[in-house]
Formats: sequence, C-alpha cells, structure tokens
Amino acid sequence: MAQIGKASSKRGKPSYIMSIIGVTLVLFLLGLVGWLLINANKLGDYLKGNVEVRAFLRGDVTAKDSTVLLQTVSTKPYVKDYKFVDKEEAKKIYLEQGNNSWERILDANPLPNAVYFHLKNEYVQLDSLKAIEADLKQNVYISEVSYPEAVVSNLNENIRKLSIGLLVVALVIAISVIFLIDNTIRLAMFSNRFIIKTMQMVGATRWFIAKPLNVRAIINGAVSAAIAIALVYVVILVAQGYFPDLALLHDNGRLVLLFFILLIIGISITLFSTYRSVLKYLRMKLDELY
Repeated sequence: MAQIGKASSKRGKPSYIMSIIGVTLVLFLLGLVGWLLINANKLGDYLKGNVEVRAFLRGDVTAKDSTVLLQTVSTKPYVKDYKFVDKEEAKKIYLEQGNNSWERILDANPLPNAVYFHLKNEYVQLDSLKAIEADLKQNVYISEVSYPEAVVSNLNENIRKLSIGLLVVALVIAISVIFLIDNTIRLAMFSNRFIIKTMQMVGATRWFIAKPLNVRAIINGAVSAAIAIALVYVVILVAQGYFPDLALLHDNGRLVLLFFILLIIGISITLFSTYRSVLKYLRMKLDELY
C-alpha cells in the first residue's frame, strides 16, 4: 500500500503542477474582473464627489454679508464641503485653466467673488441640481449658479452601464472559471485513474482512497488561489504606480473580501472536482479505464 502511495505521488506531480497553473490563471482573471467590479461603485462615488457647483456673488456684497452667506450655505443638506473664492483666487483659477489674461484690456478684475462647493453623492442628479440652483437663487446675495450640466446628465447613466457591463463580464467569467477548473482537475485526475482503481481492487475503502486526494486538492486549490491573489495584488500596485488616481479608489476591506472569495472558490471547486473524479473512476470497470 505504501508503494502504491509513492507511485501515486510520483505519477501525480506533473499533472498537479499543470492543474495548479491552470487554476491560478483562471482565478487571476476572475480576480482582475472582480477588482474592477467592486471598484465600479467607488469610481462612481469619486466622480460624483468631484462635481463642483459655483455660486457667484453680487458685486456689492460686503465681507460681513459674505460670512453670513457662507454660514447659510454650510447648513444646506446637499453641501459636502465648500470654500469661499475671492476675486484674486478666481483670477488664479481662471489663468490656470489656460485662459488669456484681460489685463491689457481691463484695469479691474471682472470676476466675482464666489462660493465653490461639492455635493453629497445622492444629490448629483440633474433634477436635484436644478432644485439646488433654484434654492440658491432665492438668496439675494447670489447672482448666478453654475455647474457642469452635460457631465452630470451623462455621469449616472455611464456609471450604471459600466456597473452592469462589469457584472455581466464577471458572471460569464465566473461560470467559465467553474468549467475550466473542473476540466483541469479532471485531466489531472485522469493520470491517477489506474492508481485509484488498483487501491479499490486491493480492498481500500472509498474514504481511504479519496482522503489523500482531497487533501491534495485543498492544498492545490489554496496554492493556486494564493498565487492568483499575489498576482492580482501586484497588478493593482503596478496600475496605481502608473495611474496614481487609482489609489483613491483603493478599499482594503473590499480587497480582502475579494481575496477571500478567490480562496474559497479555488479550494471548493478543486475539492469538488477531485472528489467527483474519484467517485467516477471508482464506479467504472477496469476495462473502461483504457
């Protein structure tokens, strides 16, 4: 019986290595898509958080009135953060955007004082922005309200399409992963079919035959998942190196959850496929193995 175990180990190693590589590749692909999927909503929140509303003040507003206005704006339920932008800072922003200076034509700064603020995510809707504009214009100190209407009108629709698209891709890949891992394990077990049958013929019980193979399946699944997790994490770090803004979407909690799911998938599918293959070969007659 010990010799049979040694033979199983020697003959099974090449197939186990190939199965580990195959499972690692499909889990790596699933991990990348999963990373994109869990960050789709955070990307939407990030984009919404950058939508800026500008409330321009009338030219005759005093410093005291500006202070009162800021206090009023800060109490609005839709305001996430805000800042007061005076004429000089407005000029600096204007020039940083690539506009030409007016100093050769005008002596005075024509830009008004303003309050710039970002909205809470639930208010980044076109109808909400119109209601906010109407609300702000009721204040006698505000002459005009500006916001990127075209951006907001397309933002939510694009985020919804992106989330649905990634979800569909993730589901397709998840189903493909199940079949690919199952086929990979079945091919790996094919090389062990005679060993399984021989052990059965010398009187070994089903549990005795399946136990070492199931343990090996758990180990192989865990190793494959660990390698896939490491590769996904490296890709994330490299992507953040090339695109620093991706670091703003980094969420350790969701990333740990994704890695845990990859580990569970790698172990469970590998174990299930191995056990199913063992039962298959135990039920087959010796002549059917050829």
